[in-house]
Amino acid sequence: MKMLEKKMEKINIDKVIEEFEAITKDAERVQIETLKKILEENGCAEYLQNLGLNGRTDPESFRDYVPIVTHKELEPYIQRIADGDSSSVLTRKPITTISLRYKLTHSGTTQGKPKYLPFNDDLMENTLQIYRTSFAFRNREFPTVDGKALLFNFSGKQSRTKGGLAAGTATTNLFRSSCYKNAVRTMKFNCCSPDEVIFGSDFHQSLYCHLLCGLIVREEIQFVFSTFAHSIVLAFRTFEQVWEELCDNIRDGMLSSRVTDPSIRNAMSQVLKPNFELAELIHKKCSGLSNWYGLIPELFPNVKYVYGIMTGSMEPYLKKLRHYAGDIPLLSADYGATEGWIGANVNPKLSPESATFAVLPNIGYFEFIPLGDNVEISTQSLSQWV
Repeated sequence: MKMLEKKMEKINIDKVIEEFEAITKDAERVQIETLKKILEENGCAEYLQNLGLNGRTDPESFRDYVPIVTHKELEPYIQRIADGDSSSVLTRKPITTISLRYKLTHSGTTQGKPKYLPFNDDLMENTLQIYRTSFAFRNREFPTVDGKALLFNFSGKQSRTKGGLAAGTATTNLFRSSCYKNAVRTMKFNCCSPDEVIFGSDFHQSLYCHLLCGLIVREEIQFVFSTFAHSIVLAFRTFEQVWEELCDNIRDGMLSSRVTDPSIRNAMSQVLKPNFELAELIHKKCSGLSNWYGLIPELFPNVKYVYGIMTGSMEPYLKKLRHYAGDIPLLSADYGATEGWIGANVNPKLSPESATFAVLPNIGYFEFIPLGDNVEISTQSLSQWV
């Protein structure tokens, strides 16, 4: 973990792009090397031992001996890890955390027993590599100077499995990681909200305080981010309902009674001070908007872009998000699956509807479906497969 933190001390944008170009231009070789590394490192694991690879690391043997499986087939192995089996069950390196994947209903709520997904340092490094890559291309096109970001990040509490491993949603585990915190600082993800807001016990209280923190430093905000587009839309729909209360809080320097979490209230007391002029300015700007069009640049005059996952199931939120963003560009974030990352958005100027994602060939081994010369496939279809 310390090694990962050290690697994130400084990001050279040109070097990151140069490394990306090198591995993608020679993707076939990199893929073979990546598979060989994975199989060599984990050859001693029980799962691979049972399949009879016997040390083979070539793609042909991998296809012959390692079957395509679903989570259901791997679940008994994962459960053993969660229950405390410290032997090399699936991987040689120890599993450090369990990510919980809940099934969503049509209403957006969760139900049923969550899926357990193993998480270790390799997956963390893959996450940071994706972030570094997309940041480099994004910052080349939309450079940001030292400032702050309005990040609608929310992290629930971590629980413990029977075997004592920390367990939480993928974002909960990520946001609580010291590696992630160090990485986002080097990538100008300087969140305007204190950690207590991100890790608050109540989503709605945290959302309210994210908005309040953003308004307090409105001129320093460089971009707006949330993991998914619907979260950004929800945030500003909420703003429509509470904006006058937010103005009152800024005017008086007193936090709303709707926020009851003691840790959040204590943290916000260090941030919130009486500011009559700012409250009046925000009130005037909101009162002058027509149906909230262009709300984001009106509130944050130096914002460069709005960023988050906007493809696939997030596309229906684009119309409302554009309404709030006005002429501020919408940039789609990276492409991944439940089990891990796949590609980075290296063409951030493209609209979300036209976004393309470059597979990083050294973060995993991918088997591609051959296509004929005249076969066309849509981004929507790809999102359904992954």
